[in-house]
Amino acid sequence: MFLSHPARSVSALLMRWLPAASLPSLPLSLSLPTSTPAPVPGCAETVWIVPLREHSWYDHVRLKRVFVTDGTRHQVVLVDLRKLLACADRDNTDYVLKPVAEWHAGKVRGIREFLDPDSARIPQMPYVTISTRRGPGLLGWVGIEREGVVAFRNGQHRARYLAEAGARWCPVEVHEREAGLLRDLCGAADDARTEIRSTQLGGDSDL
Repeated sequence: MFLSHPARSVSALLMRWLPAASLPSLPLSLSLPTSTPAPVPGCAETVWIVPLREHSWYDHVRLKRVFVTDGTRHQVVLVDLRKLLACADRDNTDYVLKPVAEWHAGKVRGIREFLDPDSARIPQMPYVTISTRRGPGLLGWVGIEREGVVAFRNGQHRARYLAEAGARWCPVEVHEREAGLLRDLCGAADDARTEIRSTQLGGDSDL
């Protein structure tokens, strides 16, 4: 047990008082520690490098996790952006963005600058939830065919911009209970792992 600074101060006063009271000093084995433990170094931050095939401003972006606290119940899943956005277009809320070509110039410029890999700030990857609903037609009506529905909690602008810029795959974060469903419905092909690289700041590693 490590003692706080006030506790160590009380111990010091007690040790000074004992000789004056003609009492035997505390055995060495019971002496209280005065040193503090060395700080535990923090974990290195992982950054995902996503290549862009059709973007004249820069050829890749960097993305990091949304949830980085130890014990988080979220996972990173590599997705096919086309499949992800097809599921997102089925969201029946009002938060479904128009295609990038219909954005006004200021919004396009803002997201382009936000994602610029030369910026000191590393953007977070999109954060999504996914569920299923009955598919269209007779098979859906009888409950045989179901389709995925993705809702963005954060990062819809960057996901749609990356797809427009030629990104085929992208890491997204999702709660662990939905990770399997997201892989099944929107998961990236195996060759995505040769394109998407994960890098720890200060060193490289494979995703």
